[in-house]
Amino acid sequence: MKSVLEKYAPERENLLDILHDLQTNDPENHLTEEALRETATYLNLSLAEVRGTASFYSLYGFSPRGRHIIRLCDSPPCLLMNGKSILAELEQQLGIRLGQTTPDRTFTLEPTSCLGVCGVAPAMMIDDQVYGNLTVERIPAILDEVRRNDEAA
Repeated sequence: MKSVLEKYAPERENLLDILHDLQTNDPENHLTEEALRETATYLNLSLAEVRGTASFYSLYGFSPRGRHIIRLCDSPPCLLMNGKSILAELEQQLGIRLGQTTPDRTFTLEPTSCLGVCGVAPAMMIDDQVYGNLTVERIPAILDEVRRNDEAA
């Protein structure tokens, strides 16, 4: 954790980058209480300020999650463009409900309020990759692609 913090100048403007880096380097893909506490100390901020900032953003998690985070957009445009069917297919394919992690800890399925890609609704993001113009039929192939990339890595 110390090596992550020391990559950044101890200035508040680095808070989001530090939190992202700490989460990415955590084996369970989340921000631990220890990480929040050490970040607060390093940046000379209160723990409440660090936790409050992190909890504002949906990209940060506070409990263990899978290696891959699937963020399904639940904004009105995505819902109107068949978003509920996409959610049902993801839940069926993964064997989990929204907010859960697969037993093998490969995927966590989370809602997000907007991905900013309404022109290609419905949409989801897996890690840093956005997938738009989703159909129920495309979901299995997308999940298989992520799994294949894991095996190749």
